[in-house]
Amino acid sequence: MSSLEIQFGALTDVGRTREHNEDNYLVDKKLGLFVVCDGMGGHAAGEVASALAVRVLHDEIRREADLLRDYAEGASGGAKVSKRDILNMLEFAVNRASSKVHSEAAKDAKKRGMGTTLVALLIVGNQAFIIYVGDSRIYLLRDGVLEQITEDHTVYNELIKRKKMPREQVEQLAQKSAITRAIGVYEHVEPDTLVVDLLQGDRFLLCSDGLSGYFEEEPEQLGRFLAQPDQDIVVRQLIDWANEHGGKDNITSVVVTVGDASDRDENRAKKLQLKREILARMPLFRPLNDREILRVLQVTDVITYKPGEVVITEGEKGEELFIVLSGQLSVTRNGADVATLPPGAHVGEMALVRSQPRSATVTADAVTELMVIRRQEFFEILRKEHQLAVKLLWQFTGVLADRLAETTRELGAAKEELAAEDITGEIFAEDEDEDRKTLVIPPPPPSRRAE
Repeated sequence: MSSLEIQFGALTDVGRTREHNEDNYLVDKKLGLFVVCDGMGGHAAGEVASALAVRVLHDEIRREADLLRDYAEGASGGAKVSKRDILNMLEFAVNRASSKVHSEAAKDAKKRGMGTTLVALLIVGNQAFIIYVGDSRIYLLRDGVLEQITEDHTVYNELIKRKKMPREQVEQLAQKSAITRAIGVYEHVEPDTLVVDLLQGDRFLLCSDGLSGYFEEEPEQLGRFLAQPDQDIVVRQLIDWANEHGGKDNITSVVVTVGDASDRDENRAKKLQLKREILARMPLFRPLNDREILRVLQVTDVITYKPGEVVITEGEKGEELFIVLSGQLSVTRNGADVATLPPGAHVGEMALVRSQPRSATVTADAVTELMVIRRQEFFEILRKEHQLAVKLLWQFTGVLADRLAETTRELGAAKEELAAEDITGEIFAEDEDEDRKTLVIPPPPPSRRAE
């Protein structure tokens, strides 16, 4: 459900070696839903699993049409819908599909162990909600730059992420491509999610590994295919390319184009790019890769403050990290000016990990846009993405160490001042005639020539 015009092309092919096409896809332009599933299991059970997963997911999301409409229209009050509400709905729908596939497999011994990968793109308003399980992928082409925005749930990726062994050894593993998560193998599954702010002209590719596998060494070629204007021609050429290079698996390609790049709101485009760049430069988020930065942006809101409006009050407890997008903030402590924060600066990061009184008051000097990350959403990332959590918490230890070093320096300077010799008696000499103190300026020390 989007006010943006959506165009698409979709095609699937059995490939050159398989007897059955176990891939399935779904396109519901009105709902803004696009899905690709790659089934697995003997006796054509994979085809059953992927078809069932697509159908159940579609049914569950259609039931929530009112929820999607309220979000797209920015409903307020009791009808207000958050990004988290949409993601919860998608996660429930995926687990509902997993339960159905698992239940179906339990009824027939020939289907035991069947399952399917899943990638889904749901466009609501000016945002794309993405959910995925397994090694099917979603790519985003924006301004000529191609980016894989999903992450394969495979043995290879898990070992690389967790640094269990060197990449060279992982490359030699026979089971490196084995899937670590799939719909239906168990009753419940743990999907990953992303939210992407859309720009006019954005183009997405949803595909099974029967296609993406042939572009691992040539991502530039994939980008060239996707840059062509006609979606139907693109999906046909992608299928042909995969078949020409072996066609060892079923091949599915769904290309979705959102709006027209010539109608793009350039101010919004610059702001979205600025948000991403500022996060990537911050010490707390500097080690994150592109997908992880997108994951953090998913829990980020933008709030505008008027001149003189208080953002943080000294002594009050808070739970937000604020990052300056535009404008300027003033920081005061005990009524004294402490600092001025320009675009790119941030304040309040410790509130993400503990509840404690704010150490200063922060006020907007002008109309100021702030990115806001709240503790609850931040903890959600830590709970769901363990590798990302390790990076973030490690960076927090660095922030704490810097704070401790700064405090130690300040205490040391204060101690030196307290221990300094009291020369008040030398500066103020008693005037016996008038019984008052007179300021006496000591003569300067004799100059020394440079040798």
